[in-house]
Amino acid sequence: MVDGSRRKVLGTMGGVAAASLLPAPWVHAAQTFKIGYVAPATGPLSVFAEPDPFTLEAMKKLVGSGLTVDGKQYGVEVIYKDSQSSAARAAEVTNELILKNKVDMVISGCTPETTNPVADQCELNGMPCVTNDTPWQPHFFGRGGDPKKGFEWTNHFFWGLEDVMGVFGSIWTLLPTNRVVGALLPNDPDGNAWGDPKMGLPLMCKEKGLKLVDPGRYQSPNDNFTNYITEFKKAGVEIVGGVLPPPDFGNFWAQCAQQGFKPKIVSAAKATEFPAAIAAFGPRSEGLTVEVWWSPHHPFKSSLTGQSSADLAAAYTKATGKPWTMPVGFKHSLFEVAFAALKKAGGKGPKALRDALRATDLDTIVGHVNFTKGPVPSVSKTPLVGGQWQKQGNGFELLIVENSQASMIPVGAKLLPIPA
Repeated sequence: MVDGSRRKVLGTMGGVAAASLLPAPWVHAAQTFKIGYVAPATGPLSVFAEPDPFTLEAMKKLVGSGLTVDGKQYGVEVIYKDSQSSAARAAEVTNELILKNKVDMVISGCTPETTNPVADQCELNGMPCVTNDTPWQPHFFGRGGDPKKGFEWTNHFFWGLEDVMGVFGSIWTLLPTNRVVGALLPNDPDGNAWGDPKMGLPLMCKEKGLKLVDPGRYQSPNDNFTNYITEFKKAGVEIVGGVLPPPDFGNFWAQCAQQGFKPKIVSAAKATEFPAAIAAFGPRSEGLTVEVWWSPHHPFKSSLTGQSSADLAAAYTKATGKPWTMPVGFKHSLFEVAFAALKKAGGKGPKALRDALRATDLDTIVGHVNFTKGPVPSVSKTPLVGGQWQKQGNGFELLIVENSQASMIPVGAKLLPIPA
């Protein structure tokens, strides 16, 4: 649960510096597997990387004695690089990992600004790579992927635009409104994909009989949304939907209050997924809706530890004192896939590791991962549901209110309108 009285400044990982996440080999052996890990430890996307210290410590304990492959012991070293929430920096540190640190594989997550440049550098340099936490279309097509071929060295697992459009479209029809939707989209890979007429909000709204009001893309970061709010009010918008960084949404939502704009439903992907962001919004968190890619309610277990989703969420809270957050499961799952491929390939070199990754067929804490079944080569989809921040005691809790795209994940609450 998120305490509504808490306030947290977004933009850093607290006192955790990137340098402190660069451990020496966890076990010394004749041969060591070196994994490069790129994430936005600082900057506006740092909320996605909040679980990294917890995950790295858990993995260190898990493989502290090394990985045993065909009776041979291999050391494990994870080299962590901060992308600083910059695509250019993500590419730069990935090159360092490949050319300077001589890693065996690279893993990454945290939106297209991170995964796309990381994967591009790995593909260019023949480096085995696995990523998640970016909708598959912005990741795949945003990198110029060919659906007939896929990529040779890079693999990705997450949900797609068709899933989040299904979730949001369902949420927006669960309550009585005038069915007028305002789009809030930045000029970035996510925002441009969501605005795409063939696969984004325009298509979904047309299919659902919703009227879309789209003022166009804004440049992020943005501290003034007056033009958007004015246009939404003029058009009678009662539903706001989009995908944007938490600081941008914080500015938008505060200005809505200041300017008397009171929509009935607000679904802000990326921005309202995290307890830290919700705590910063205070009482105005109540009723916000968002897609949910992982939660304690997901009926999946870790292939590494046997923990259930509920177990992992509880372990995170116990270790950090913080509420569970969606990236916890996906950070864990990166290592599930990475370790499974390393065990399968052994020490036989990059091509063997590439082939092992491409052949992944694994039940993980976030669902089944199989890169051979599509929707396009080298991509695997994970399930998605819809959630709402509802008042529970002195704070807010993210409860599952919609499961049209993933019926195996149970609904736990009824959708409520945002308090007037």
